[in-house]
Amino acid sequence: MTDLAQRAETRVKLFNRICFGVLIAFALLWLVPLAWALDTALKPNAETTRTTWAISDPTLDAFSRVLRDTDLLTWFGSSLFISTLTAAGTVLVASLAAYALSRMRFRYRTAVFWVVLAGIMIPGQVLIVPWFREFDALGLLNTWWAVSLPQIPTAIAVFIFKQFFDGLPRELEEVARMDGAGYLRIYRKIIMPLARPAVAAVAIFTFVTSWNDLLWPLLVLSNPDIMTVPVGLATVQGAFGIRYADTMASAILGAIPLVAVFLLFQRHIVEGIAGSGLKG
Repeated sequence: MTDLAQRAETRVKLFNRICFGVLIAFALLWLVPLAWALDTALKPNAETTRTTWAISDPTLDAFSRVLRDTDLLTWFGSSLFISTLTAAGTVLVASLAAYALSRMRFRYRTAVFWVVLAGIMIPGQVLIVPWFREFDALGLLNTWWAVSLPQIPTAIAVFIFKQFFDGLPRELEEVARMDGAGYLRIYRKIIMPLARPAVAAVAIFTFVTSWNDLLWPLLVLSNPDIMTVPVGLATVQGAFGIRYADTMASAILGAIPLVAVFLLFQRHIVEGIAGSGLKG
């Protein structure tokens, strides 16, 4: 038994070391490009064509030029509003749909759920032309609504909420029904307060996805005052030309909010995904 225990302990240690090595490798794959972007942003433009990490004269001029010569702060505000609106709408719509699929009994409920999941396999690029024609007919092009509304219905968000709701005890609802509570009151007073980890995970993932979206906002937005950060940066990169320091500085500034969101809410992301996966 002692030999078996030692062998098992050895295998566990080996497995942990392999996992640690894989994590280090993935961390390097992510950190090295980021470090190179920061290194380039701190160089004068004349030195950015040299393939070396050394910086003879570090400077923050690229960051100051980006903030001075572009509407980056305006784009930040627009991205913040659109991403927040999209995240809130996704949480509301997806949680209501998941609540109906998890708690209500109706014909073809399972079929409806599988149809919703089939939406995961449909790439968003396929829907660009119908979306564009629809919002053009409604007169909503070049508005925040045109960017936000198509991103709100999300199949994966419905799946996460349904898996989480399926794991919640039904006894609380039965007691609430005895007190005369209806479906909406149970949803508002019982289900959603218990589903805070799932709400946080869906909201954060939706916020990040909306913030990073480029193709659809690039097609429907032309007003510089409501452009998002990715669209704004895409429009000024041509003006920067070979000024790689300015381009890298703008990319770093645009990524800072997302890094801050992940650092602040990473615990909620893990809790939401783990809860929805283990309780299904």
